[in-house]
Amino acid sequence: MLWPVVFEFEAELWIWDARRDDSWTFVSVPTDLSEEIRELADGPPRRGFGSVRVRVTIGRSTWATSIFPDSGRKAYVLPIKRAVRRSEGIEAGDTATVTLELVDVQ
Repeated sequence: MLWPVVFEFEAELWIWDARRDDSWTFVSVPTDLSEEIRELADGPPRRGFGSVRVRVTIGRSTWATSIFPDSGRKAYVLPIKRAVRRSEGIEAGDTATVTLELVDVQ
């Protein structure tokens, strides 16, 4: 595998029901890409909650964060920071083009 590993996809922003008051907004990584990421991230070191460190770009905004496995969706989910949503003029229900680069995956 050549590094860096970068994925690009489109996904709809959604609000996490359990924390609706806090406006936790996410996109789901497509299941086929999630499976590929799971294979690449399998093995040590494991991070909290099974998370994988990533660098993300949406529009002109780039930031470092983690994606988290969501067993209900059978995919990783990516939190979209409020500052990014404001800067890019996006909100829950909108579709964004996401560039996701894996960080620290062996």
